[in-house]
Amino acid sequence: MLGMPNAAFPSKECAVVALDSGDGPVTDAAAPDATAAHHAEMAAIRAGTVASLHSWELVTAVDGPGTRLTLFLSGCLLRCQYCHNPDTWKMRDGTVTDIEEILTRIRRYEGVFTATKGGVTVSGGEPLMQPAFVKRLFAELHGRGIHTTLDTSGYLGASASDALLDNVDLVLLDVKSGLPGTYREVTGRELAPTIAFGDRLAERGIAVWVRFVLVPGLTDAVDNVEAVAEIVARWPNVERVEVLPFHQMGEDKWNRLSIPYPLHGVTPPDAALQDRVRGQFRAHGLTVF
Repeated sequence: MLGMPNAAFPSKECAVVALDSGDGPVTDAAAPDATAAHHAEMAAIRAGTVASLHSWELVTAVDGPGTRLTLFLSGCLLRCQYCHNPDTWKMRDGTVTDIEEILTRIRRYEGVFTATKGGVTVSGGEPLMQPAFVKRLFAELHGRGIHTTLDTSGYLGASASDALLDNVDLVLLDVKSGLPGTYREVTGRELAPTIAFGDRLAERGIAVWVRFVLVPGLTDAVDNVEAVAEIVARWPNVERVEVLPFHQMGEDKWNRLSIPYPLHGVTPPDAALQDRVRGQFRAHGLTVF
């Protein structure tokens, strides 16, 4: 999502094999044991007892209130042009990590969370690629009184069960564009699932911080911003809108992965453009950062 993972999470001694996330099946015919291990790990992921984990970081006032341990899960169906973590797209590229190992790491920071009114944020990639793990993790955290935040595009919102949402304190919802055509251009996917998920969060009264990435020439059109504002303004549970200026910090990752980078040469939005866009959101009565 919008965090910047910078450290590898320690993992238990287990083989990391290709995970079935639409990236193709395991094809190592010479290693039947690896195929069996793959099926076992997929069953564990479906049960939520392990996660395909990309990385983690301890941050303050970035991915929710207070100091937070942010977990970046692997796997995402969107292909956002401005993504600065394309190395999280494929679930098979993550490290298979047991939930108990993750909980042990989290417990080390409980005192920090209490002192700063922080907690744990699950990001990605797209965390709702692994909903059983998120459900299990958040239930454990809520049982310990730890604040939980889900950082999501909402595209897979239908995968979030009511039981999962029962233990979510805050959702960082990326509304990437307000016009369906622009959303498709930005992400390669459809806008409607994000709106449906936002409507569901509003019905449940779950606190939401909306995030909108401002990219000159891509998401900055007046009518596109207006459409985002109109969608968001109908959700009374939205506490704030964060307008995030586009930057080029992800281009090197695209190059290292030999993926053509579509926004080469695009400059960050200047102050005047940022002011105009924030003004559009404020005109709808929204609190804007």
